[in-house]
Amino acid sequence: MDLRKLKTLIDLVSDSNVSELEITEAEGKVRIVKSMGVAAPVVMQAAPVAAAPVVAAPVAAVEAPAPAAAPAGHAVKSPMVGTFYRASSPGAAPFIQIGSVVKEGDTLCIIEAMKILNEIESDKSGTVTQILCENGQAVEYGQPLFIIE
Repeated sequence: MDLRKLKTLIDLVSDSNVSELEITEAEGKVRIVKSMGVAAPVVMQAAPVAAAPVVAAPVAAVEAPAPAAAPAGHAVKSPMVGTFYRASSPGAAPFIQIGSVVKEGDTLCIIEAMKILNEIESDKSGTVTQILCENGQAVEYGQPLFIIE
């Protein structure tokens, strides 16, 4: 695949609502994935054809945002991927608020994973100074949920 054709494909993906495009031809395979508004070729492999030319295309460099300053205090992190809930049911009062004093083992929130409600307990005694997630928000493994000082 020549560079003009590859650039045309990248431009088409960039200007469209398509987020991923994969094309296989006799001379190779190209996969273009749109990320943060920039389309860049991700993988290019030669097909098992003798003497098939493979052209490497430049990948657009995207600057990563500067990491945010870590909050002071002890971060209670999510032990799993799931949905964060501050209370045991929609009408119930939240387990904790900012300023709540907690002991090690106190329930802080619930994370729902695969229809199972998992109570997340404090691993440190102290005062809750920040709640870093919104009710109903999806959370990742290791994501900070609370700051306790």
